[in-house]
Amino acid sequence: MPSCVPFEQLQIGQTASLGKTITEADILLFSAVSMDTNPVHLNEELAAETLFKGRVAHGMLCGSLISAVLGTVLPGLGTIYLTQSMRFRAPVRIGETVTAVVEVAALDHARKRATMRTRCLVRGKVVIEGEAVVIPPGEAVVAAAETPRAAE
Repeated sequence: MPSCVPFEQLQIGQTASLGKTITEADILLFSAVSMDTNPVHLNEELAAETLFKGRVAHGMLCGSLISAVLGTVLPGLGTIYLTQSMRFRAPVRIGETVTAVVEVAALDHARKRATMRTRCLVRGKVVIEGEAVVIPPGEAVVAAAETPRAAE
């Protein structure tokens, strides 16, 4: 369920995560949207000749799960994503479950910005690691997120 945590409620060490099993459909749809049609993602025969010895998911597909955590869980709805660094440590294959984890690493009280440690894991192994800087939601966004909407 989506959440909305304002800057004032964030604490160093606070974490959140979500997981997704990567499917063939995910890879095909991401290829279409991103226009990344690299054969290492789409063609088993050609991918078998690479250092991966088979098809792998797009790194940015897996990395986008970090955005999902930041934008819907912690800090959540209304978060503004400013920067993201990523280091790709290992490939992800179709059928593997990627868990994106974010952790509050630093808080800039003067600018109301949060630095988040970001990671993606498969079976406990880090496949992506990095850092993001975000502007957490303000009080108005939090209030709007907590207000029930009338049936439309």
